[in-house]
Amino acid sequence: MRVHNGLRAIMLACAFSTPLAAQVPEQVTLCMPLEPPLLDPTRGPAQAIRELTYGNIFETLVAIDRDGRLQPGLAESWKVSADGLVYDFKLRSGVSFHDGTPFTSFNVAYSVERAKRPESRNAQKWIFDPILRVDTPDPLSARIVLSRPTANFLYGLAWGDAVMVAKGSAAENATVPVGTGPYKFSRWVRGERVELVVNDRWWGAKPTFAKAIFRFISDPAVQVAAIKAGDCDALSNLAAPEAIPALKRDPRLAVTTGYTEGKTILAMNNGKAPFDDVRVRRAIAMAIDRQQVIEGAMSGLGIPIGSHFSPSHPAYVDLTATNAYDPMKAKAMLAQAGFPNGFSATLKLPPPAYARRSGEIIAAMLQQIGVKITIEPLEFPQWLERVFRGKDYDLTLIAHTEPLDINIYARPDYYFQYRSPAFNAALNDAETATSDEARNAAYGRAQKRLADDAVNVFLFLLPKVTVTKAPLTGMWTNWPLPANPLAELSWK
Repeated sequence: MRVHNGLRAIMLACAFSTPLAAQVPEQVTLCMPLEPPLLDPTRGPAQAIRELTYGNIFETLVAIDRDGRLQPGLAESWKVSADGLVYDFKLRSGVSFHDGTPFTSFNVAYSVERAKRPESRNAQKWIFDPILRVDTPDPLSARIVLSRPTANFLYGLAWGDAVMVAKGSAAENATVPVGTGPYKFSRWVRGERVELVVNDRWWGAKPTFAKAIFRFISDPAVQVAAIKAGDCDALSNLAAPEAIPALKRDPRLAVTTGYTEGKTILAMNNGKAPFDDVRVRRAIAMAIDRQQVIEGAMSGLGIPIGSHFSPSHPAYVDLTATNAYDPMKAKAMLAQAGFPNGFSATLKLPPPAYARRSGEIIAAMLQQIGVKITIEPLEFPQWLERVFRGKDYDLTLIAHTEPLDINIYARPDYYFQYRSPAFNAALNDAETATSDEARNAAYGRAQKRLADDAVNVFLFLLPKVTVTKAPLTGMWTNWPLPANPLAELSWK
């Protein structure tokens, strides 16, 4: 529905003038930009699924904390064999799923088996590919045996894609999720909110809030109005960075600025002409001034990147000078590729504000070298179906928020449709390295190959702006992975 600009201004002004609602002691309302398409993180790649469910409804054997460190999860401890092939997990006792099903090593075996099935829609099958088998010597002991050493195996087990599920409820988790976490699913009002209630039988310390509500607000202006009106106790990721100065001046609110692991990219369909020509891809990259995109779309928030790797990782290599902004050189390279007058392409944009705003700026930049862009906005389920799964696109813009996910470029069926034996060799060296020095060097080679091949246009690391009522504590400043653990929240 379209709202006349004058009417919108009046609505927002009224919202801004409303006193901030008092906090409800037993309830917390967390607002987030996108509604998840489903609630099972093992069956879909959408970040919003993990934002809502990770550490709340579902849990993993190994967890990642707010500082990106591995912590015990459903496994209270583990041991790894000297050859890196055998992982022995000691499981927590007395843990059960929300429906009363006991959590045991048999659930570990089932969860792994389910993720490895050919028909599985798990977005991160690389986590499970090295697993040869899962042994269950007793209910509280799980032994995972790998077919090859895998450097980041434990890290992968901490991702949302590796949550533990029960055989009796797994089939319905997309709409009625049943996990072991501190909160149980209550109801889902489509297009509006998901409601959770506390799990009184959770193995951890009792959470502060008996009830939690996740509200979905995609419009940046409405987000600002809602947080100022007190309709949100917390806003997990503000989509209007230009509002930060005003929000910081409001003593009722607290604003923190951090970073995600979101590598924001202009993705190109490497399997489709003319983007199957590296000269065209390099020209596209050289036509884009990433700093101008950061200033225009993100109000200056965002760290420039030159490859698909987070600057927070010790193996990061600064490759922003590769295919640096040079529109004259870009036009010359397009001519060499057979497009002296440019060409036309479609840019399909998902709903997040960073994508829509960046897309408009990038389309104007590409126009300057003769690439005529038609922008096609998509809702997120459409984007997942047509772009991510169907590979039906020329260009798209998205942030990949999974940590250390450079391995996606080794998947020949991934939506980039990139194939490189040299990249695959470098990645294999990284995954099988026996020292941090060798592993980081191999990751460096992999990053450089992506930059040289201009697989995508690597733009910036997505920032995270969190706004809360001043008395609320516990929200994560940074996102080593997308998560809003409700059990960590409380009032001052």
